[in-house]
Amino acid sequence: MSASAVHGLWTTVAAPAAEGGFTAPHIEYAQLSPALIVVGAAVLGVLAEAFVPRKARYYAQLFLSVVALAAAFAAVVALAAGGYGTTKAQIAAEGAIAVDGPALFLQGTILLASMVAVFTFAERRLDPDAHGNRVDSFAAQAASVPGSDSEKAAVRAGFTTTEVFPLALFAIAGMLVFPAANDLLTLFVALEVFSLPLYLLCAVARRKRLLSQEAAVKYFLLGSFSSAFLLFGIALMYGYAGSLSYARIASVVDGTVKQIDPALADTMGNDVLLLIGAAMILMGLLFKVGAVPFHMWTPDVYQGAPTPVTGFMAAATKVAAFGALLRLLYVVLPGLRWDWRPVMWGIAIVTMLGGAIVAITQTDIKRLLAYSSIAHAGFILAGVIATTGEGVSAVLFYLLAYSFTTIGAFAVVTLVRDAGGEATHLSKWAGLGRRSPLVAAVFAVFLLAFAGIPLTSGFSGKFAVFKAAAEGGAGVLVVVGVVSSAIAAFFYIRVIVLMFFSEPKADGPTVAVPSPLTMVAIGTGVVVTLVLGLAPQYFLDLAGQAGVFVR
Repeated sequence: MSASAVHGLWTTVAAPAAEGGFTAPHIEYAQLSPALIVVGAAVLGVLAEAFVPRKARYYAQLFLSVVALAAAFAAVVALAAGGYGTTKAQIAAEGAIAVDGPALFLQGTILLASMVAVFTFAERRLDPDAHGNRVDSFAAQAASVPGSDSEKAAVRAGFTTTEVFPLALFAIAGMLVFPAANDLLTLFVALEVFSLPLYLLCAVARRKRLLSQEAAVKYFLLGSFSSAFLLFGIALMYGYAGSLSYARIASVVDGTVKQIDPALADTMGNDVLLLIGAAMILMGLLFKVGAVPFHMWTPDVYQGAPTPVTGFMAAATKVAAFGALLRLLYVVLPGLRWDWRPVMWGIAIVTMLGGAIVAITQTDIKRLLAYSSIAHAGFILAGVIATTGEGVSAVLFYLLAYSFTTIGAFAVVTLVRDAGGEATHLSKWAGLGRRSPLVAAVFAVFLLAFAGIPLTSGFSGKFAVFKAAAEGGAGVLVVVGVVSSAIAAFFYIRVIVLMFFSEPKADGPTVAVPSPLTMVAIGTGVVVTLVLGLAPQYFLDLAGQAGVFVR
């Protein structure tokens, strides 16, 4: 073929674009500002690791993280005040992100919970000084082999893994996008953006490094499986609807779409693709939520990860994952309700009962809290299954209440220490109420909230969720939930009895005095737990106003 012929082909193909002109994408930066602020700070954090002197890095990273999270939260509040949660709710970024009530409420919750969690990351007073240097919960040098000469040299030199701050910011950025994603590709990208930093954060514990690395590998392998299921489900869903957009998929499910893509004419509207694709996407999300039978990673990872990371993960990941699950079921698949509700009923029942029953047998406090979080995932699923506006707002309120109680509880776990670091075996907690009445009393408040005892946030949350489920026709779930709560109350109260009514052992652990940062984290947890229990109405109303998805 001659050069002129090739040139002729090229100009023919290019001509329409030249005539019509290339349309630049329209990005609403103000509506996306919460996530953009956090991503920007994370990138600055990476640059700080490269250019800021080692001695100053810890303070620079802590300052940058707290300022970024505060600024992002201020942006969320400004958007909510500007009506973007109600009357001005819209789809932004060329259809990729939804800016509406649930998205803003969940983003605000994630940012506040993450700020409290970052305070626990920054704690440096619990371990005794190593070679004259203060140490935190993270390995001196994450790249060095546990027990090797390079690790010992890093400890002697007083190195600290300050990379945990930018990693946490990247994870938070992904979590902010995850519940607001309005197409399946954005959902997947956000999932990877917050999962990969979490795999790393799980592996960098200063003490018990091998257990920590084992937890990270398990989380990574199982998380990769769940991501693969999600991606396969997205591919099938594209084959079914000819689009990745939530609104387009919903209209194909409803049968209201008229225009069919000729390339997908054979597969579009094929219910087999829809059902298998939806099931696979749900599997990916239920893994992140920690619902049975996709919960296998939870106890091992919660036990092995550094405790500040466990608290952060247990709170923020659950909020983000439930937000994405709500949007998928309420915006994309409401036309498939009769198919997914029975399955979700079964998952909610086995999750509530499984988490509560297995928790009774646990002897490690972090594993006990892990199974407790599985049971709570079941309780929240009861609100998801309600398929009403009240169900959405009840779930939003429960996530707000649960996240602060969880971070507070794990922050208390970091304080009880012996020669080997944190004393997480339950037998070590015997008589803690006599050694340190204040710490034991604070932990008891968190345990009572988990148990759903009146006058705590746990009771308000469970009441809202069960009420919504009962009104949505899921009365059986409420009965199972109440039975599970009764079973769960047994092991929470057992820990309280152990702390206050057992004799302390002579060689028992001590309660370390934390820095003001951890005190703020625990204090915030207590205040939120009591305020949401004693006067929940304002926050229930807020969640009620935020309970409408933009379609």
